[in-house]
Amino acid sequence: MSTKNKKDIPDRVLNFDKVSDQIQPIDPNNLPDKLTERLPRPTGWRIVVLPYQGTDKTKGGIILADSTKEMQQVTTVCGYVLSVGPDAYKDLNKFTEGPWCKEKDWVIFGRYAGSRLKIEGGEIRILNDDEILATISNPEDILHLY
Repeated sequence: MSTKNKKDIPDRVLNFDKVSDQIQPIDPNNLPDKLTERLPRPTGWRIVVLPYQGTDKTKGGIILADSTKEMQQVTTVCGYVLSVGPDAYKDLNKFTEGPWCKEKDWVIFGRYAGSRLKIEGGEIRILNDDEILATISNPEDILHLY
């Protein structure tokens, strides 16, 4: 390939095998301080959730394409609660038995629930407190059901 033609091709195309290495997926159990400081703090009855990002391989060992992993993340219904707003679950008429979830819980929510915000390494969702449908112990259990 001549130098002239190479200049016409964007770097992201020439380095396509390195693009996925530039932004690492977010591990909810090991959030970098730099990222934690930049996350939005929920107001009122809102909850900030990090959707489950799944694995890079199938059980059979097939490596998933980035587009497949992105589609998994968009359609996921599981997430990790990063923070809870000061008024979440305070309405005793609505939440008679107390809070449905707390920080560091894995939860299930509606596929289209909340507002999606792109961040480095993925996305977060900001949900209302009543959009949490259930708590779970392991998101892997849910992903293998459908």
